[in-house]
Amino acid sequence: MIYMKKKNTWFLNFSLFILQIFTSSNALDVTQFGAVGDGVTDDSQAFLKAWEAICSGTGDGQLVVPAGMTFMLQPLRFQGSCKSAPIFVQILGNLVASSKGNWKGDKDQWIMFADIEGLVVEGDGEIHGQGSSWWEHKGSRPTALKFKSCNNLRLSGLTHLDSPMAHIHINDCNYVTISSLRINAPESSPNTDGIDIGASSNVVIQDCVIATGDDCIAINSGTSNIHISGIDCGPGHGISIGSLGKDGETATVENVCVQNCNFRGTMNGARIKTWQGGSGYARMITFHGITLDNVENPIIIDQLYNGGDSDKAKDHKSSAVEVSKVVYSNFIGTSKSEYGVDFRCSETVPCTEIFLRDVKIETASSGSGQVAQGQCLNVRGVSTLAVPGLECLSLTTDMLSSPQLPEQTCMLAQSGQPRTQPMQDPIWDYESRGKRLVVSNAILISFVSLVTYIFR
Repeated sequence: MIYMKKKNTWFLNFSLFILQIFTSSNALDVTQFGAVGDGVTDDSQAFLKAWEAICSGTGDGQLVVPAGMTFMLQPLRFQGSCKSAPIFVQILGNLVASSKGNWKGDKDQWIMFADIEGLVVEGDGEIHGQGSSWWEHKGSRPTALKFKSCNNLRLSGLTHLDSPMAHIHINDCNYVTISSLRINAPESSPNTDGIDIGASSNVVIQDCVIATGDDCIAINSGTSNIHISGIDCGPGHGISIGSLGKDGETATVENVCVQNCNFRGTMNGARIKTWQGGSGYARMITFHGITLDNVENPIIIDQLYNGGDSDKAKDHKSSAVEVSKVVYSNFIGTSKSEYGVDFRCSETVPCTEIFLRDVKIETASSGSGQVAQGQCLNVRGVSTLAVPGLECLSLTTDMLSSPQLPEQTCMLAQSGQPRTQPMQDPIWDYESRGKRLVVSNAILISFVSLVTYIFR
């Protein structure tokens, strides 16, 4: 009996030792490389040293910015390709940019990740761009956070504040998931887009709260298969396709779904904007399940866009970005202006296959449920159960039976979700100062089963 007790005690100690090995932390903390985190000291070099170690394969590809600290950073470029994949960057503390007067280096962006496969950036920390020191000055201003050529990218949980220019820019990335972000800048701050997407495909943006001085989300040329849902936008300029076709550019955007979003006090709601003289197309676009609260331009297509003043673009040029196969469905709410729907399209390349279904927009100022007006120029399409109605659109009681109706982009996006989860995504949790606990399901189950068998 005593022998069995000693044997069991020895085995239990040995098992705990083995479990400790499996659960030991190999994540690297930026403070290990000299980062001070007092919000004043320049911690840029420490972050670059930590990145070099992670990218070369040290620390199991896990980099931690610890909680309770603020790290001041000059412009940084985290460059791939890396030996580790995926790479996890856990931001639990705060990152703050230098002010304009103390800025050193690149003025195009503040923090950039480039050429990294399987990058995960998440946490509950803040990224503060110190934009107020830039907004009154003309000239180049940096984007706060940029991702270039990062496939299988995941960004979630962070708070982004006061970027000098756009807060987040996604360029040349394939399979991206962005979720649960809070992005905030004053309504008066110039060009502070929330999220800009360009030359990218298979992008999901969901469950974010965005309040800025420009577009909450802007979808630019070269993008396809974009699915946006659960966005609370306002103040700001809405969710925009474009602008496209500036300076004769050939632009392409297709297969975009924007659904279940709220616009509160924004300049625009669902907007498509293109310049005269460009070429290419914006097509297969669906806006569905949209709630409007005192929005200046709830639904707008502007093929005469001229940097914000369409009245100056009265001359219809021989070419334009073709806008077609656009669906607006299940819109409800109020317009700040008298117009709920405004379609201004080109004489030479008119907007075609534009569909309105189940739209009810009232004027916010009337207080008595007065229906907003609609206006259109050079538009062809179909409308059913839409208020305001438009003379330029044919009326039908059953739009779904129309042979012109494009495939529902939202359904296509839901059935083909981007593959943004890394192939071996561990169960991981961070304790104080970012120490990581990693235990795979298989190890835990095997360990518990073995101990149960020995002591039964």
